[in-house]
Amino acid sequence: MSDANTPSPWHLGEKQLQARVGVAEQMEVFGRKVIRDHLPEQHRAFYQQLPFILMGTVSPEGLPWAGILAGEPGFAHSPTAQTLRLETHLDADDPCSSGLTAGKAIGLLGIELHSRRRNRVNGRIIRREHDHLEIVVEQSFGNCPQYIQLRQLQAAKAKPHEELPVERANQLSPADQAMISRADTFFVASYIEQANGQLAVDVSHRGGQAGFVRVEGNRLSIPDFAGNLHFNTLGNLLLNPRAGLLFIDFSSGDLLQLSGTTELVLEGQEVQAFQGAERLWHVQVEQVVRRPASLHLRWHFADYSPNSLMTGSWAEAQARLAAMDLQQQWRPWQVVRIVEESPSVRSLYLEPSDGAGMPSFIAGQHMALRLNLTGQPRPLIRTYSLSSAPSDRFMRISVKREGQASTYLHEHLQVGSLLEGRAAQGHLRLDTEQRRPLVLLAAGIGITPLLSMLRETLYQNRRLRRHRTVWLIQAARSASELIFREELADLLQPGDTPLHMLRVLSQPEATARLEHDYDLAGHVDVALLKAWLPWDDYDFYLCGPGAFTQNLYDGLRELNISDQRIHAESFGPASLRRSGDALNSAPTLSPATVAVPVLFQRSGKEARWTPNSGSLLELAESRGLSPEFSCRSGNCGTCKTPVLSGAVTYLHQPPEQPADGHALLCCAVPAATATGPHPLVLDL
Repeated sequence: MSDANTPSPWHLGEKQLQARVGVAEQMEVFGRKVIRDHLPEQHRAFYQQLPFILMGTVSPEGLPWAGILAGEPGFAHSPTAQTLRLETHLDADDPCSSGLTAGKAIGLLGIELHSRRRNRVNGRIIRREHDHLEIVVEQSFGNCPQYIQLRQLQAAKAKPHEELPVERANQLSPADQAMISRADTFFVASYIEQANGQLAVDVSHRGGQAGFVRVEGNRLSIPDFAGNLHFNTLGNLLLNPRAGLLFIDFSSGDLLQLSGTTELVLEGQEVQAFQGAERLWHVQVEQVVRRPASLHLRWHFADYSPNSLMTGSWAEAQARLAAMDLQQQWRPWQVVRIVEESPSVRSLYLEPSDGAGMPSFIAGQHMALRLNLTGQPRPLIRTYSLSSAPSDRFMRISVKREGQASTYLHEHLQVGSLLEGRAAQGHLRLDTEQRRPLVLLAAGIGITPLLSMLRETLYQNRRLRRHRTVWLIQAARSASELIFREELADLLQPGDTPLHMLRVLSQPEATARLEHDYDLAGHVDVALLKAWLPWDDYDFYLCGPGAFTQNLYDGLRELNISDQRIHAESFGPASLRRSGDALNSAPTLSPATVAVPVLFQRSGKEARWTPNSGSLLELAESRGLSPEFSCRSGNCGTCKTPVLSGAVTYLHQPPEQPADGHALLCCAVPAATATGPHPLVLDL
């Protein structure tokens, strides 16, 4: 086993990407443990049972190529822990063959598609004879199994009497493009030049749902999903953008080998739009080698990797990008499913009906609906928390019947009904980058944004193979008001799910059964948290009636829990009053104490604000304007309006201030300035 005195197993490109995602230190320790300069006994036995091995080589012209070597089990064997011998036909038509000479670097990947077992070897060719290669091992390590689709090896096909001609080109044909577009798997070779002038070659597996490689002419686009954090391939490409790709038609034995120049995209809207993508990379294909039926092995597709099924598609990504362009617009949404969660709560499943696709959002946010009700002089705008997660393939709001708008949603909507909705927003947002355990505290309908957070956290745990623990307390008056019981029970089912749940009723029915319908009678307070939660460093998320969130917030602050660790949202008109370290972020501007001219530029109307005028929303309404709003307390963000000139401040701080150049009209007033009152110009 390696120790701290062993040279780092990572080169500069790998280290840079590891540092970018914040794992450089842990990977330095981890790499020394798992990357060996020899083959352990189990890996030596593993190679000996394989009927094929993937390889990566570099041509004399400096082009990387990925290929495959096949033979009867045993064609690969390891006479010593430092060497691997391959005895098989070396096809001169394989573009990899020019790099198969003594002294050259080689990358190998042993993989079983039916078991997802895999191992990588990077080394050097020490001898080549007619159908014989001997390789010295320089690095041996496990490869990420997450995106390997299950395939069963069928009987090998006999070689045809006449081999089909090999085709070479500098661009992809329509048949090539179709093959790539169908692929759920490919292999990639890359390399770097080391400080001593020697090359280091690597070959790796890539997988996703069929079509995860986008083809646009000679340009390929590939999402990069969460893996083992080695960054062997992308680290190579960061230093040397050349890559060789191998696509295999597993049913016909056709091989498509490509060589080209790559471009890494480490962030941006396109990355955000592709579900499961951490990054993207593009390949400009420059050389193409087609080898029809050159591989005698055949496989039958059995099943997708569960990790592949958690990723998206380019069609979904393009739809999300189209939706991003419509963020501030009202869009038509169709009700596609209705679920009665309780006598007073129903869930509406929505799909956009304008063809632009589902918008992205962050777990915890809410969606605004604009309702045109009979007898109302103007549309009602109301916001409803999303109870679905960003990773779900559906959009869902869950609505409690308790007002004119929600009653309409309960009584008048049916499957097929249309609604006007706008992209999600809101300050209550789950931070998926954190690893601290979560405490979700919900009362009544306040469970909706926290359910979104719970679903997203469990999805990210599966996708990233991590273990972020969630503690959920759901409070209600009675068992009949504990919504999403079946859904939450399903989330608790897997034995390794890091979810702990406590159901608390303040007024349980006589028929409600303790430990079956609920877990505790009483109220949720800090004393309960201290008794139920183990000592740990938590992030708290609170949502419920004003008194519920305020009492819990105050109690947590009294325990010296930082305001930054307490994320809360009250439904209804009340706003949370924060204290302590939260006040350090308050703006320094004071409200104006004298009259300030206000121009509503789009409408051409003018007004004069005075300290008795109330908010800018009230001022606009007094001049006959009808700005959009919902909560009137700064919680929902519906009234956000561009400030074209002048300055504003807030009498009562909203949970989240909008970006510079914008104001929440419902709680904003003109700000005092050192040079006297300046006109305030609003884009309204």
